[in-house]
Amino acid sequence: MRLGGGGTVWSPTISTGLRDRARAGPGPGADGPVPPPPAHAPSVGPPPPGAALRAVGAALLNLTGLGLGYALLGRWVRAAGCWAATAVLLWVALPADPDGVPAGVLVGYLLVLVLAAADGARIARRSALGGAGRPVLVVGLGVVLLAVPAGGAVVYGSARDEAREQMLLDRLAAGDERVAVASRQPFGSAKKEYEKGLDVYRALGDDHPGSRAAELVPERLKTYYDAVSAPYAKKRHCEAVEPLTYLRGLPDSVDAKLLGALTAWPDEPLAESLYGCGVSRLGAAGGGGTELGELLRTFPDSASAQQVGPEISRRIAAQVKAVKGAEPCAATGVLRSLGATASGLPAERVKSLRTDADEGVKDGSYACGVDQFKDRKFDAARTTLTDFARTYKSDGRVWQARDIAIAAEIADDRPAAGKRLPPSKRPGGARVELVISNDAPNAVEVLYTGTVTLKACAGCKRYSASDGARQACGASGRNYPKARLQLPAGEYHFLYKHGTGVTARVDSCSSGTKVQPGYTYTSCTYVIERSPFDLDLPLLPDPIQPVLSPWDAGSSR
Repeated sequence: MRLGGGGTVWSPTISTGLRDRARAGPGPGADGPVPPPPAHAPSVGPPPPGAALRAVGAALLNLTGLGLGYALLGRWVRAAGCWAATAVLLWVALPADPDGVPAGVLVGYLLVLVLAAADGARIARRSALGGAGRPVLVVGLGVVLLAVPAGGAVVYGSARDEAREQMLLDRLAAGDERVAVASRQPFGSAKKEYEKGLDVYRALGDDHPGSRAAELVPERLKTYYDAVSAPYAKKRHCEAVEPLTYLRGLPDSVDAKLLGALTAWPDEPLAESLYGCGVSRLGAAGGGGTELGELLRTFPDSASAQQVGPEISRRIAAQVKAVKGAEPCAATGVLRSLGATASGLPAERVKSLRTDADEGVKDGSYACGVDQFKDRKFDAARTTLTDFARTYKSDGRVWQARDIAIAAEIADDRPAAGKRLPPSKRPGGARVELVISNDAPNAVEVLYTGTVTLKACAGCKRYSASDGARQACGASGRNYPKARLQLPAGEYHFLYKHGTGVTARVDSCSSGTKVQPGYTYTSCTYVIERSPFDLDLPLLPDPIQPVLSPWDAGSSR
């Protein structure tokens, strides 16, 4: 194409420009070498042939993240920008993290690739990539090279999954460590650690069911149950009750599918431990009623529950036999505890055993009081036998129990009275009269093989220490309160106890004598006042003396 003078210009396409130049007449440089085509297509006019393929190829090559579209176009600065973006992505993504690449980084990188692909396509539409068949090759190369980021994504996803698996396995190991630490401590102090370990297992099983760590959870739960129930394996039944109760309650908070056969496992060990613990406490403080009651309420049909009644019955029979042995007081205490335990249990067949225990307690109480008297534990014997006489009023041993209680009270002040038990039967033969008079302004209780109480003497007074022995019971015309006792001959011990109308500073006194037939015995009680502290103190009675006639002589207090 000729414009104006003899000069020539390029048409919008290379081929058209060459044809126009061939038809043009001679001009400057017509016989010289052909100049190379321009580096870039003109910015105006239609795109060169194959522009669409070139654009697609450049876009695909840039989408690989390697900047190859820019490289083929000779845009090295832009290519370097793609390389920098890919390098940043790799720096952030590697090594693979369980959480993957942060969403902001990934979105930013994809945006860079999309912009690079669009920019490369725009430039390629105006630029030649060389050769008529080259655009097709570039497109094919772009398609092939897209496998690089796709494959990288797959490999990264696999690495990320492995990192996640490893993270979950690390969590599992941390849970195992908590359980191991807890297993070396008593359950009460380690319970929180056990719960934290269980939380790890539960979270792995519920939140990551397909992971390798989750597949190991059932095995770990078996180890967990073994650790918690270790006291049961060692037959420490009382110690095992609390952890086994805890394990039995786990199905309320842990999926039964995760627990599997462990869901019902604690029932039998817990029943066995409740029985073992309760039985070990029978007869002691606490009596085992708490554990045995829980057993009968929670597992009434279990083999352990069926043994409760027979075992308590056996224990009661053994203690009833022991009442007749060397330690009746201990056996009686055990019987009381067994009876209380039996009566507090929910099974009627066990409650009825209380009757057998109570019968043993009655015999044991009497035997215990007698044994205490023989062991010179007079105060304890008095308490035991007094309670026996008060509780079992219809028992044939009540009178003997009262006699021993009185003898124990006297012996507590006068040990000689405790050398032997009072006779179980009243001795026969003639009776000897003992007349006791009271010359004291307060009532007096006199204990011997029985008990007699003398009323206070109206108008009587306290004596000085020097006057008491000479003047007591000697006032003519005074009607002293008296008690006349008809006693079989023998040795007697007396205890004089002050009654109402006198301060506690007046002490009880004791004395003893041997009475013989053919005499009448008298005794007089009185209170003396001693200086310098002005205290009320008793005067010990003189020995009771026999006289041929009443009131001739006697002993005074």
